[in-house]
Amino acid sequence: MIEDKEYVNSLGMRFMRIEPGSFVMGADHRALSMDVAVYKWRLNGDYDEHPRHRVRITKPYYMSANEVTNRVYEEFDPGHRRLRGKLGFSKEDDEAVVFVTWHDAMAFCTWLSQKDGLPYRLPTEAEWEYACRAGKYEPFQTGETLPEVFRKNAKESWYPNRTHGGSAEEEVVPLHVGKTPPNPWGLYDMHGNVEEWCLDWYGPYQAEDQVDPVGYEDGDFKVTRGGSHSTEIYYLRSANRMATLPDDSSWLIGFRVVIGEMPATRPLSKLPPPLNRQHIWHVRPTDVNRGPVSNQPYFTGPKHYVTIPPGSYGPLFSEHNHAPSIVECPNGDLLAVWFSCFRERGREMSLVASRLRYGQTEWEPASLFWDAPDRNMTSAVLWRDGDTIYIFGGLGVAATWGNMAIYMRCSDDSGATWSRATLIVPDHGAGEAFPIHPPIRCHDGTIVLPCDDGNQGGTKILRSRDGETWNEAPGRIAGIHAPVVQLADGQLLAFGRYRPGDPCPMPQSISADMGQTWAVTDSPFDPVYGGQRPTMIRLHEGPLFFASFARNMTITDASGAQRTVSGLFAALSYDEGKTWPVRRLVTDDGPGRWLQGEGWTGAFIMSHRYAEPKGYLASIQASDGLIHLITSGNHYVFNQAWLETAPPVVEGDGLL
Repeated sequence: MIEDKEYVNSLGMRFMRIEPGSFVMGADHRALSMDVAVYKWRLNGDYDEHPRHRVRITKPYYMSANEVTNRVYEEFDPGHRRLRGKLGFSKEDDEAVVFVTWHDAMAFCTWLSQKDGLPYRLPTEAEWEYACRAGKYEPFQTGETLPEVFRKNAKESWYPNRTHGGSAEEEVVPLHVGKTPPNPWGLYDMHGNVEEWCLDWYGPYQAEDQVDPVGYEDGDFKVTRGGSHSTEIYYLRSANRMATLPDDSSWLIGFRVVIGEMPATRPLSKLPPPLNRQHIWHVRPTDVNRGPVSNQPYFTGPKHYVTIPPGSYGPLFSEHNHAPSIVECPNGDLLAVWFSCFRERGREMSLVASRLRYGQTEWEPASLFWDAPDRNMTSAVLWRDGDTIYIFGGLGVAATWGNMAIYMRCSDDSGATWSRATLIVPDHGAGEAFPIHPPIRCHDGTIVLPCDDGNQGGTKILRSRDGETWNEAPGRIAGIHAPVVQLADGQLLAFGRYRPGDPCPMPQSISADMGQTWAVTDSPFDPVYGGQRPTMIRLHEGPLFFASFARNMTITDASGAQRTVSGLFAALSYDEGKTWPVRRLVTDDGPGRWLQGEGWTGAFIMSHRYAEPKGYLASIQASDGLIHLITSGNHYVFNQAWLETAPPVVEGDGLL
């Protein structure tokens, strides 16, 4: 076995001997002397860097002084050379290799072990932080701050998104290794060249002292460490934790390796599931189809379903909860999922869920649904097909929604357990692309998944016949956030959000060739703007249901008199979208009072004239015929008979 302080292997890789020792792992509970205090969750580090705990490393190991380069990696995989320069990054021999998955990094270690007869592997997360700190307590190897020489495009990057991001000349930076000062133990680029894959499955820290920890026995995400170029300095700290799917790859992630036998420590057991996955009833209720008498109007709401304690800063955030989706589970429960964050473009975003158990009247407290640490997860949509629930979502390469891959997961037990994520669109370079509620299954069996397209503008659709192989239709729906339905004649109908300069306030798009091309005309509805998203579904009874926002819409009350209303409304079409004769404000027509929304909605007045002015909408019709409409914070329930009943006669202006 190697005993020297340094070792150079057969590929010319230099390794530094890391001696045993102990350190305190995690955040240091001190505000950094950077511009981070504006974001409250950052004051004491990220939530997943707590609790701090002492870790003891009992055996020496060798860590590569540099990240694995293109030259070294391509000794193992010559085919990787075709990825050099993808999106402009990592063209030269001595730049860090990128566009490698966790599986690729593990395969390289196996190959090199067989080649050299030494135990090469990825470092554990604890080994990585121990080596990065090199005896230092401060956030960086350089102390409280990170000098300019380490900073490479240190910001929230939208690249390669063309509508928000800078040019390649501004965004593409060199990834040469060993050009910055090493840490005290001779390791280069531990802060911010490329993220580095670690061995561990990601999971929360334990409070107890640990010896040679190896992470969890299973999980969804593999840890990455060190931060990267095109990332805020905050995320380059020694304690910062990132993770992503082991199948994921991007221009931000590479790896370095260690030489050393794997610690004999047993991995940590999986934790209990979150509340939204606990105590799930697996039997379909016998009365699940029995609702209110169908010809009797029924309305209730709004009921607030986003229940997060004030002052929550991870993984649930009380600041900003938005972009929901909803599904009826096979067991009759309602499940809602949305993103939670401090700011929409941030890395701190997580997916949160709440469940309304069958037969209950109150939503449960919100709980974590899924969280790829330090990855933006702007959108996720639920969809039920038979007895299977699917979720489609966006997985960012970093901050912002400008470079999303799209994943899919499914559940066959009403959301108690979920499959591992499959990347149905694995290329982050596709630009801003995230799913829109709801997917649909067409007459011929094709699944259609609407997705925003920030590079070309508007909404595109992904298509699949089997749920495994997906292709993108070339046409574009006018406007983002567009819900899609299939008409009786097989055509697709969609309504998009207004964009300044568009000729149609709310464009209506129709495709006769499954999204290959779209014909665009004006719709009869008011445009929607920032903070607003419409929804559209086909009801069991046949009509099309549409909900959106009106600025000044005229409705007729039960006396035949007309009044002007504004805010959230619902509409019905009996002729496949040609006309929408039924339109009604989504309100209980009560006296004016203040209510609270989420996302960009804030406080609003509800009355017989006013309803929620903003929100991202999602809707389903449950087995009992009731329509469930959720905004960015509120839940409304009504039936078709209520929509078709003229609102009552109410006097006054509807204000307080």
